[in-house]
Amino acid sequence: MAETSLKMAMVGCGGIARAHWHGIQNHAPRIDVTAVVDVDEKAAKEFAETVGARAYTSLERCLYESGVDAVDLMLPHHLHEWAATVCFRAKKDVILEKPIAMDTVTAERILNGAKRAEIKLMVAEQAQYWMDVVEARELIDRGEIGDIVTGKACFYDPLRPFDKDNLPWRFSLEKAGGGISIDGGAHWIRPMRMMLGEIEEVVAATGRFIPEMEGESIAQAILRFDSGVIGTFQAIQSTGRLAPIEDFRITGTKGEIVIERGRQGRLMLYNADYLDGKNVMSAFESKAASYGVELADFASYVLDDTPLAAPPEYALGELRTAIAMYRSVSTGRWEKVW
Repeated sequence: MAETSLKMAMVGCGGIARAHWHGIQNHAPRIDVTAVVDVDEKAAKEFAETVGARAYTSLERCLYESGVDAVDLMLPHHLHEWAATVCFRAKKDVILEKPIAMDTVTAERILNGAKRAEIKLMVAEQAQYWMDVVEARELIDRGEIGDIVTGKACFYDPLRPFDKDNLPWRFSLEKAGGGISIDGGAHWIRPMRMMLGEIEEVVAATGRFIPEMEGESIAQAILRFDSGVIGTFQAIQSTGRLAPIEDFRITGTKGEIVIERGRQGRLMLYNADYLDGKNVMSAFESKAASYGVELADFASYVLDDTPLAAPPEYALGELRTAIAMYRSVSTGRWEKVW
């Protein structure tokens, strides 16, 4: 081990930064946040006080003055390539929030840029660290539900109140690259890939019912996996009260795995041995911890050269799935993901 701690800058001081900071405090003790960056000086100073770090309004100045080893980039999607490239030039290791980019060409440039700079890049997808999903994959591998027949992912996201005179950047197609599918939907597409394998092709329909949101606020897709299994993906940006629903349901020839939604959610196993279901574990606790576990993985990757749970290239799967969905909406046909 070359170093015992990783000096890191957090770039972008919005809501996701607070989730990352909470995760660092609870699960990533080897990370020492020494700088924060935001173009909004007030936001930067307020978050710096929370973190106990120095505030910057310029990423370039931070990289060359603060002495950080690595950077946590939590910016609107359209800024990912610019910010990552600045960090690559400064020879700083990078953890980049998903999606890696808004299109595959840009994503490949980012991946290749990290390789040329010989720095370590991680694409942050906290769903990779949802232990209920990891455990579900293990149950599948042990044959607890037999051969997989189908799977379902349901991403129902309550819409937070917003200022109509200062709309969230996620409402902009130019800044987000799409709507719910490319953004929060990635957190449901990744577990489907983890549990069922790679997605081969999709057919999709989307709609908009939030006038201020330029991208889709509802999406329905059928996913065909390389294995031949057919699954479904449902996503909605909800403006109303949501009823209980499972996040995931995986059906096999001998039973089912259900990952329930919410704070009382559980990973449930149903088969011949557990006709009324076995409560395998809490589904909520692992999700709450996932930001910190993710960042601890990044610290080990940089400090110890330990392989990541998923290499940065794996993040192309969610991006390519969302883009294939958008193509399908235009063509009305099945579209290849790869």
